[in-house]
Amino acid sequence: MVVLPAILGGLSLAATCAWANPSSLWQQRQSARSATYSKNVTSCPGYTLESLTESQYGLTAQLSLAGMPCDAFGTDIADLTIEVTYQSQATIHVKIYDTANQQFIIPESVIERPPPPTESFTRSSDLVFNYDSSPFAFWITRRSDPDAMPIFDTRITSLPPTPIPPFNSSDPSTAFDGFPLVFEDQYLQIASALPYGTNIYGLGEVIASSGFRRDIGTDGGVGTIQTLWARDVADPINQNMYGSHPIYLEHRFNETTNTSSSSGVLLLSSAGSDIFLQTPPDSEVSLIEYRLVGGILDFYFFSGPTDAEVIAQYGAIIGYPMWQPAWGFGFHLCRWGYVNISEDIANVAAMRAANIPLEVQWNDIDLYHAYRDFTTDPVRFPAEEVYQLIEQLYILSGLISIDIPIVDVGLGVTVNATDVVTPLTLYRDTFIKNPDGSLYIGEVWPGYSVWPDWFAENTLAWWTEALMNWTELGVNFSGLWLDMNEPSSFCSYSCGTGANFSALQPFSVIGTVVTGYPECYNETLWGPSGNMTINGTSTDSCVPGTTEPLSKRSIGAGGESNLNLTSPPYAIHTGNGELSANTIATNATHFGGYVELDVHNMFGMMEEKTTHLALQTIRQGKRPFLISRSTFPSSGKWTGHWLGDNYSKWQYMYLSIQGILQFQIFQIPMVGADTCGFNDNTDEELCNRWMQLSAFIPFYRNHNTYGALPQEPYRWDSVANASRIAIAARYSMLPYWYTLFANASTNGLPPVRALFYEFPDEPELFKVDSQWLIGSDILVTPVLEPGATTVQGIFPGRGTVIWRDWWTHAIVHTVPGGNTTLSAPISHINVHLRDSSILLLHQQPAYTIYETRQGPYSLLASLNAVGTASGNAYVDDGESYPPGPNRTLNFYASNGELEIQSQGDYVIDQKIETITVLGVAQQPTTVILDSEEIQGWTYEAVKEELVISDLSLELNDAQTTLSWK
Repeated sequence: MVVLPAILGGLSLAATCAWANPSSLWQQRQSARSATYSKNVTSCPGYTLESLTESQYGLTAQLSLAGMPCDAFGTDIADLTIEVTYQSQATIHVKIYDTANQQFIIPESVIERPPPPTESFTRSSDLVFNYDSSPFAFWITRRSDPDAMPIFDTRITSLPPTPIPPFNSSDPSTAFDGFPLVFEDQYLQIASALPYGTNIYGLGEVIASSGFRRDIGTDGGVGTIQTLWARDVADPINQNMYGSHPIYLEHRFNETTNTSSSSGVLLLSSAGSDIFLQTPPDSEVSLIEYRLVGGILDFYFFSGPTDAEVIAQYGAIIGYPMWQPAWGFGFHLCRWGYVNISEDIANVAAMRAANIPLEVQWNDIDLYHAYRDFTTDPVRFPAEEVYQLIEQLYILSGLISIDIPIVDVGLGVTVNATDVVTPLTLYRDTFIKNPDGSLYIGEVWPGYSVWPDWFAENTLAWWTEALMNWTELGVNFSGLWLDMNEPSSFCSYSCGTGANFSALQPFSVIGTVVTGYPECYNETLWGPSGNMTINGTSTDSCVPGTTEPLSKRSIGAGGESNLNLTSPPYAIHTGNGELSANTIATNATHFGGYVELDVHNMFGMMEEKTTHLALQTIRQGKRPFLISRSTFPSSGKWTGHWLGDNYSKWQYMYLSIQGILQFQIFQIPMVGADTCGFNDNTDEELCNRWMQLSAFIPFYRNHNTYGALPQEPYRWDSVANASRIAIAARYSMLPYWYTLFANASTNGLPPVRALFYEFPDEPELFKVDSQWLIGSDILVTPVLEPGATTVQGIFPGRGTVIWRDWWTHAIVHTVPGGNTTLSAPISHINVHLRDSSILLLHQQPAYTIYETRQGPYSLLASLNAVGTASGNAYVDDGESYPPGPNRTLNFYASNGELEIQSQGDYVIDQKIETITVLGVAQQPTTVILDSEEIQGWTYEAVKEELVISDLSLELNDAQTTLSWK
């Protein structure tokens, strides 16, 4: 076995030789810095299409600069190639690149794309590529509606007249000087007209004050600048943050026909970029404009026409989400500040004593020795005691999965001989370098640090071995948590080059005092407890109706004084100002000659892919479980995501919903927020409501910061009660969740959905982001304000759908097309079941997912007004990788009969014990199961509820029929 320095958190600097020369492209960029650019695209000539060649799969042509170069923010590239491929019935691929192939293109080895089509769709595709030759422009239309406004339209005549003055008067770069196609070595620009005020979703990662629906500059909005540049920052509003996702979904409503259709656009680029959504004054159209500081224009257009189909079509290009282990849907608990293993043990015991289900215990950087990866602190977390704890919990507590440790991607350099076992000679070229070939050294928690180069040939090998050795050390993890992978650095540029490593000590947070509290808790008046009541008096300090609303969207970082407008020539609106601030410098080099400027946004995704592949080796035959912070297209193939370092505020609980919905579009459906909030202190009421809310989203973890008020759910009686209720409901729904995620992994369909996905022709739903649907059948309406005992929610369907209360099964009397007021006392969350649905459930939710899965099933059918319903379920062992034997169950109900069809090779040991049918209008006289009359049933007329108990119904039979008369 090769002993790696990384195992002890050190990195030898004895061998730092790298590639002989930095990339020629970087040299060109460096020399270009001194050039003079106009920084105005008014005179940019655009391109002319020539040398067109058509095939049965699309076309190829040359684009030539149509006039004198304008050199607006770089050097114009005179010769381009355009390739148009009708990739499938629903997808067109339009790729515009420099003919000389000097610009960066995402390698297939990093993101695998579908192979070229073998069937021609040029005459049958849902979408049609149209073009003008001079000046070159293209537009995408629907074959079924060629006269409608195009889905994407770059013609200057379709766009608003220019010049358009800055829409942020303090930022000249927010002007639109013109809309030509610009393709320069350091600057690319392309714009498309959009229908006035259309509905745009996606483009992130972002927390937008406008909500899930993006601000397009109409209805009092100011428009959007979505900057894509991965950044370590505590959940800002209206700024770039951890991930980069250049995909948007347009939900287009036709006011004449009162119908909708949806489409999607992906620009597959890792370049730092600004994406503008705007509607200029007096314009009859809105627009989207892309401004990139490198790369190529690599577009995919998706026809939908439903929202879920757009998301699935996107997944077919970049890859469907990873298969989740069943235990991943359990409740996870973590905090930064479990300072020793005794606190872990005590915490797990307290959860068990409070009877609050705990599936996985996590460890933050407290686990490490001097914050060095792949170590445990020898005093606070001795390796042998960590191992013993994990083994004891496997055996004694019945927990199938107990430990998920953090992996911070910056590895501490060698300070002294005890940090390293052997020189890093075998893996010298697997770390990011400076342009001169020396090791790039930044700064993170352990002090001076270096970063793996995911492009290097041997990185996967040593990363796998480092993780394997960590398990052998005693950290027998069930999954991993990848953090700080934007990547984050606490200094700018290679600050450790030539430094005295021993002079910089690891960061210390000892003594940190956290003072912030939720909006309506006054710690000065009530002290640090966070309780809802003290001596019988409410601690709610807000006057009802006076809580501060969300501010209207500002341009955010675009107005800040610290923006660097000179390097590169076009300065994207990153919140840190300089591109190299708080991260690896853009001139850092990677194996193969790649430069950080081109690949920065992919760093987190490449770590996720490498780690996922490593876990397939370490935990052979088991599904990897990963949660990561920085993401990019295709990350969902390898990882889930948490929404980062949020705040213990009511506002942030609400904002988390748009994050959940965003990441369904991004094909990373296993997503959740730090429940109860990470930064600042939480309080009892906020944590009560948040523990309920998070029970109905995919990834469910409570996590908070060092020095903050403890917020484990057993800390307050009301929170413990709310948690038990909500987790029981969650665990009962596990077969439904599991089926939704199987559909995501096989077909790309989103498990969590905005309301309008299922009800696309109801405009009142287009802005709703305080409610969501689990699949198509479960509507969740959380309380999002302090002091509330009721909540308002809209029930889709405008009165044509029967919605039933999840908890009581009673029919809800709704306001068609408007808000309905619902009772919402503390510890209660409103959940409703849609008609026409049949759900397989776990009848006896237990303490762990494993124990729950060992128990019996139940079936819940909610009939519509004509007495029909349907549903399905996917069942397998919940852990095998790749997925092995499985069984699909289909359920149908009509005319007083419920049929179960079963097919597959997985044997389900558990039986259905209870079937509940809602919407049975009259009390039956007879209930028959497979031709035999049965007696164990009850009927409640008020709820129209038929319950058949003690069935022990086999689920491996090809067909089973239940009827009532």
